[in-house]
Amino acid sequence: MEKTLIKRQEIYDMYWYFAYERQEIFIKKNLGEKPPWTEDLILQKYKFCNAYRINDRVSQYLLKNVIYNGQKYRDCDMLFRIVLFKLFNKETTWEILENKFGDITLDKFDKQLFSKVLSEVKNRGISIYNDAYISCANKAFGYTNKHDNHLALLEKMFKVDRIDEKIKQATSMKEVFDILKSYPLIGNFLAYQLITDINYSEVTDFREDEFCVVGPGSLRGIRKCFSSMGNNTYEDLIRYMYEHQEEEFKRLNLDFKYLGNRKLQLIDCQNLFCELDKYLREKVPELKSNRSKIKKKYHQTKEQIEYIYPPKWKIK
Repeated sequence: MEKTLIKRQEIYDMYWYFAYERQEIFIKKNLGEKPPWTEDLILQKYKFCNAYRINDRVSQYLLKNVIYNGQKYRDCDMLFRIVLFKLFNKETTWEILENKFGDITLDKFDKQLFSKVLSEVKNRGISIYNDAYISCANKAFGYTNKHDNHLALLEKMFKVDRIDEKIKQATSMKEVFDILKSYPLIGNFLAYQLITDINYSEVTDFREDEFCVVGPGSLRGIRKCFSSMGNNTYEDLIRYMYEHQEEEFKRLNLDFKYLGNRKLQLIDCQNLFCELDKYLREKVPELKSNRSKIKKKYHQTKEQIEYIYPPKWKIK
């Protein structure tokens, strides 16, 4: 691969610097050190995701409140809970539904009742979707409101097709990905996010390094990092970063602190390209893309997250 790949070396090295520095910020913050946790003014000013996807706020909420909340669930209920949460990807929406219907299970799901609750919230001007990524909003099931189409999708997946049985019989992440993306309103990017989150649970236990999908932000980051991809795919380049991370951190004298004995996974390397693209909008603005500004500035919150991880990872 290396012979056919042409790197913009300075930008390529920034990828590893960004990963290292963002992880250092995460560690210092959670050790209780006072800000700023970095001398990098861009990282001080703007909001960036963590080097490890699972350390981001919404992923931690999913782990603690949807998957590992101390309750025991049937596999069909667990899968339903994860997909429902991720379609909206917003903590307050989950809490609104829990407050109305109690502990959420497939048996309690009623499309009309859930729609009534969400419509009332939406009509009060309250957002029910996270804007971190834009979920598909076409009228695939004939409804005007996006949330009604998503509720109809859930009904189709779990009550009509029994997708939970198909997922349990699958033998790879790619197989579940293909099952998920065969449905309307679920594109490649969302299907990859969904199978990643499903694999945090005990329902599946697939290898995470077998398969990845590149999101639109990552495409921009990859194009800035490499002046020529040669005959490689975007997925090849994410795998390249995954496989070379230890030697590259060593080459740059960056003492990257891994999450236990867990390397950055393919989805983490994919996300880092997206965050690098954002970082470069300020750092190297002459590298043009269809995005020129970083949307969100960093605002420190008093909330202290107690981090947990899937027990099967065996991370203390």
